[in-house]
This record gives sequence, C-alpha cells and structure tokens, in this order.
Amino acid sequence: MAANQGGRTRRRLSTEERREQLLSVGAKLFSESPFDEVWIEQVAEIAGVSRGLLYHYFPTKRDFFAAVVERESERMLRMTEAVPGVPVRGQLNAGLDVLLEYVETHAHGFRAFHRAEAAGDQAVRRVYRRALAAQERQILAALAADPEFGPGFAGRPDLPLAVRGWLAFLTAVCLEWLRGSELTREQVRDLCARALLGVVGD
Repeated sequence: MAANQGGRTRRRLSTEERREQLLSVGAKLFSESPFDEVWIEQVAEIAGVSRGLLYHYFPTKRDFFAAVVERESERMLRMTEAVPGVPVRGQLNAGLDVLLEYVETHAHGFRAFHRAEAAGDQAVRRVYRRALAAQERQILAALAADPEFGPGFAGRPDLPLAVRGWLAFLTAVCLEWLRGSELTREQVRDLCARALLGVVGD
C-alpha cells in the first residue's frame, strides 16, 4: 500500500526490500565506525523506520551486524564463483575484475565486512571467519580441478595456508586502494593475480 506525503505517493517497501534497505544503511555505518559506536537508533533514523520495526527484522545489534557481514560474504562468493572446466589462469583476471568493481561500487559493504574481525563480539567474528573459510574453499576447489595445479595438491600441505595468506593480502591491497591509491583497477588486478600465482606455483 502507498502513503501520500505532501502530494507525493510513496510505495511501501516489501519485506525483502526493507531488509535490504536496512542492511545497506548498516553497511555504511559499520564501515565508518567500530561496532560499539554504531547505535540502532541511528540506523532506524536514517532508514526512516521505528526502532521497533528494525528490531522486528534483527533482534539485536549483533544479529544486525552479522547479517551485514553475511550479506557481503554471499555477494562476494557469488561474484567470484569458479566456472567448471575453465583453467584458473583464464578465470583469474576476470574474477578479480568483478571483485574490484564490487569493491569500488560497494565500498561501504566491503569495509563493513572486514571490520567484523575487529568487532568485540565473538558471534560476529565467527560469521566473518566462516565467510573467509568459504572463500578459501572456493579458491582451493578451483585450483584442485585445474590440470596445471591439481596434480600437485596431494604433496602441497602448504596450499591452504598460502591461499589464506593471499586472501589477507588481497584484502589489505583493496582497503589501501580505497583510501586513494594512484593505482588503476587494472594495476591492482595484475598485482593480485601475480601474487596468487606466485604463492600457489611450484
């Protein structure tokens, strides 16, 4: 149903649209301030809803931040999903291009996602660490299925740690790039691609 304010008709948001709106507001606030400095009242005020309605969607601030982190994790996993049968080298630049475009256009969400590790709440940290583990598994699965890298997997117990280290490198590079690095997206992509191939190569 629509509401009329000042002669203008405003469409009432669906449940999913409202939830998405609240998560977008949360991503911005959590990207700019530590967990303890974000107040539910701020979110409700910016979104133009009552505090009670926000609590209807997210019972606690912890649940709200965890949902923000989960949302950004799912986005990144969908965007960087490997294409079966295509060599890693052939997918790497395209996958990084997609990720870096996301980092640029959803900077608040990307920053909020990576603030979760610094959050004092253990439940939020668990959500974040599960998300990183999913990214790690996604990359390892793509490498294992690649004829170039797969045959050496059995003798490479260091690969999970190498991929985990590369994900930390990728995060640091992206966050620094968002702060105003002079590097172009293509230069950042090439830097990150070389780093991954370097750590998983023989």
